[in-house]
Amino acid sequence: MAPNSVVITLEKPENVSLIEANDSQRGLIFQEKQKAASPRQFTWVLLLKAHRVVSCIPWLAMSLCTIFGSIKKRIATSSGAREEEPTYRGKKMYKFIKAFLSISIVALIIEIIAYFKKWDLSLVHNPWEVQNNLVQWSYMAWLSFRVDYIAPLIMTLSKSCIVLFMIQSLDRLVQCLGCFWIKYKKLKPSTEGEPYDIEDGSSYPMVLVQIPMCNEREVYEQSIAAVCQLDWPKDRFLVQVLDDSDDELLQNLIRDECLSWKGKGVNIIYRHRFIRTGYKAGNLKSAMACDYVKDYEFVAIFDADFQPNPDFLKLTIPHFKNNPELGLVQTRWSFVNKDENLLTRLQNINLCFHFEVEQQVNGIFLNFFGFNGTAGVWRIKALEDSGGWLERTTVEDMDIAVRAHLKGWKFIYLNDVRVLCELPESYEAYKKQQHRWHSGPMQLFRLCLPDIITSKISVWKKANLIFLFFLLRKLILPFYSFTLFCIILPLTMFIPEAELPAWVICYVPIVMSILNILPAPKSFPFLMPYLLFENTMSVTKFNAMVSGLFQLGSAYEWVVTKKTGRASESDLLSLAEREQKTLNEEKIQRRLSESGLEMLGKLKEQSQKVPIVKKKNRIYKPELALAFLLLTAATRSLLSAHGIHFYYLLFQGLSFLVVGLDLIGEQVAALTIPLPRPVYKKSTHNPTLKAPPPPPPPPVKALVPPPVKPPRNIQVLVRKMAVNRIATLVMIWLTFAALAVSAQTWAPTPTPNPGDAHKDAATTGIASFHTMMFGFVAAAVSFFTIKEMI
Repeated sequence: MAPNSVVITLEKPENVSLIEANDSQRGLIFQEKQKAASPRQFTWVLLLKAHRVVSCIPWLAMSLCTIFGSIKKRIATSSGAREEEPTYRGKKMYKFIKAFLSISIVALIIEIIAYFKKWDLSLVHNPWEVQNNLVQWSYMAWLSFRVDYIAPLIMTLSKSCIVLFMIQSLDRLVQCLGCFWIKYKKLKPSTEGEPYDIEDGSSYPMVLVQIPMCNEREVYEQSIAAVCQLDWPKDRFLVQVLDDSDDELLQNLIRDECLSWKGKGVNIIYRHRFIRTGYKAGNLKSAMACDYVKDYEFVAIFDADFQPNPDFLKLTIPHFKNNPELGLVQTRWSFVNKDENLLTRLQNINLCFHFEVEQQVNGIFLNFFGFNGTAGVWRIKALEDSGGWLERTTVEDMDIAVRAHLKGWKFIYLNDVRVLCELPESYEAYKKQQHRWHSGPMQLFRLCLPDIITSKISVWKKANLIFLFFLLRKLILPFYSFTLFCIILPLTMFIPEAELPAWVICYVPIVMSILNILPAPKSFPFLMPYLLFENTMSVTKFNAMVSGLFQLGSAYEWVVTKKTGRASESDLLSLAEREQKTLNEEKIQRRLSESGLEMLGKLKEQSQKVPIVKKKNRIYKPELALAFLLLTAATRSLLSAHGIHFYYLLFQGLSFLVVGLDLIGEQVAALTIPLPRPVYKKSTHNPTLKAPPPPPPPPVKALVPPPVKPPRNIQVLVRKMAVNRIATLVMIWLTFAALAVSAQTWAPTPTPNPGDAHKDAATTGIASFHTMMFGFVAAAVSFFTIKEMI
């Protein structure tokens, strides 16, 4: 076929199927017609694409309106839902953060204008030398003012915080070295002499076991059962259930549980106070005032969610033998829900370091540490000699420990003996707990300082109590953490003359975080989330420290930590099953008593009045304000290509945003499913509704079968649903990291002096290398975080 031929196919061929056109002119005419039609098609394509772009604008507008409407609704709902809760958050701090945020936004707008207008005013030393431009002159005047007045003040404050930061880091390093020495030398407390005679029950000392509780509906049954099963002669220990519940129905349930164990031969007493003052300290003080307490030598204390092993007393009580100076034996906590969500994993890191390092080192080398309030055994004589339980603070456990130490009593910590308990699974519960744990020590420091100074202990012990135990670990830590990383660092983005070095922002905190994670090596993938979350919690800790130090209104508030009643590790499905199927009803039906049936009727009546409460997120305004402040500072850092500073501000701002929107941990409001209502039928004689008679009690042999463990695939599905939100947030984190790396290339730092170009290029290269390394580490840790959670 010729090169200029055209093949034409006819729709109705008769005798001709192909026509060859060898005329070159006809081929050229055909090509010209084909070219003439392409611009029109291109125009139509452009119009179609433009139509699609325009059609996306209403969709984007509707989406934005929906998002802002949901945010507004969430804020309104969260504000109304928390009106009756204790207001322990500092309003003055929130106002200060909002003012700081407003000033930062204004400064950022000015800096953006200066950046895009390319105002290079670094060589100008006099504002009057600037051209006749009001905005440019105002910017130059601000530069001169901040260099002369603001920068020196910020530099002085930042240097002071850095010194405190290094002192606290040195203290933590010394504690870790002490822990390594204990592991290397295998140092641990040991008992003296022979243990108690197993055949002679009278050789065992009398032990009093106390379970203080208040509205612990979810965990009272398992805690009482664990304590009643302790391996100790039945006639040599007594269980006191100290119930401060204000729910009459719950009181009856707990009393019924105590009667059940008493029928099994356990010496157990149920006590309820009519005047509920002093919180837990008042409850314990009231129990110790009973006449029969004088017959007992030791007292073991367990909170309502603690489940000791049967051999707990046999592992702790022998340490008191032949050691009359010993006043307290403290054991370690072990958590049944440490892998439930990201919040419990981060709490596990903190508490593992506290027990493995702090408590163990202080117990071995100082014979003193703070009593944890539970899972410990006291010599009753030491309690009485120290003045007993006092109601003056919300940390009664630390109070009694300090007073006993001033009286010369020694403490022992057993790291090998562990007691199961729960961690708060919601951020609201954890925040309330941390507020009490950090405001109480400051109250106690104000009250105990005169007693410490005038006590007869050695000067070294006085210095340890004042400077290390109280000031450094309770006051300085939250102060510098909040001031340095949440206030000074974003401020230095707008005042570059007071810029913080990279080792303060990145390297030293990472080293300290690695030391914190060493006692929990499986948590190493959560290194970066742990570092960011600790700085996020510094707002709550700083506010609590200030309220306790200056005796503000929120310092004496006590909120019972919400429990879920988990009986085994990662048992999510059993929790849902327990909510749908009330164990109290089954227990009452098995006992076949008239009082039980009456109580069952009360349970059904109460369940009819209880509405279904859905889980919902809360809004934390101080955290959100700090999130926007740090993100604003990150934007300013992006203009200057600070590298590591930009990474830190961006990730820390996102961390505050996640916490402020309550996207970490479980929501506070648990799903309450009421019991099924009785079926009402219409009577044939009376048109009114009548309830049927109560069902007959089940036969004695009809026992409730044990719960069937669900298949493994269902457990995996539930776990993936729980961590899906956290994995999504980490992926967003990685996306922002990639954007930061790309932004590093188009935001070069201007060189004031052309002669120093080589030096500045070397410095920029080192900074870029550090920035890339930091980004790779963050990406690797995030990948292992997702892998570990899924």
